[in-house]
Amino acid sequence: MHIIILLLGLLALTIGPGLWVKAVIARYSHPANRYAHSGGEFARQLLNTLDLRHIKTELTDLGDHYDPLDKVVRLSEKNFNGHSLAAITIAAHEVGHAIQDATGFKPLKWRTRLVQWVRPIEKIGAGILMVAPFTAVLTRVPAIGLIMLLGGFLTLGSGIAVHCLTLPTEFDASFRRALPLLSSKKLLHQGDEAGARTLLTAAALTYVAGSLSSLLNVARWWAILRR
Repeated sequence: MHIIILLLGLLALTIGPGLWVKAVIARYSHPANRYAHSGGEFARQLLNTLDLRHIKTELTDLGDHYDPLDKVVRLSEKNFNGHSLAAITIAAHEVGHAIQDATGFKPLKWRTRLVQWVRPIEKIGAGILMVAPFTAVLTRVPAIGLIMLLGGFLTLGSGIAVHCLTLPTEFDASFRRALPLLSSKKLLHQGDEAGARTLLTAAALTYVAGSLSSLLNVARWWAILRR
């Protein structure tokens, strides 16, 4: 019963931030012509101003992100070509990651390394959890099953480590990079700073939902294995 309550709580916490983020972005996506330049043009302008001309900007259908390996700021179509406050602010957030990369921000470096091997390891962890009970029965050695279970949970939970590094990286990009940049250079229209702050909070909280989702995944496996 306690596990079910925990799962429901984690599910609510996982869905809640995502719904709020979508509502915030939808709110500040209007008016659609708030700024003369698009998000893509704005990102390019910021990068040039910061002497980061080697970093490219691209349109993508994989979601807004900065790729530290290819050195490119990638924006979705609505933000790359959009002229709303949301498009401008999200572009500034991704440029914030480019600034982190250029200044050697350690959490970004560690996260980049972890991401390269965590995804396949998580799949291995899920596989281990599936075969562990059968291995214990077939070998009649409970210790083997227990060791496999422990290994499975550790590998499946490795994604949580990535999210633990992602959260400080995202908040730093929003509030130590993007927001001061927007404020100091007076790049926003009058009255838009509060909206930009809300959007940057939403951008960071996107990954809170991801962290909770990883916890939910581990809890779900634990509930299955306890049956």
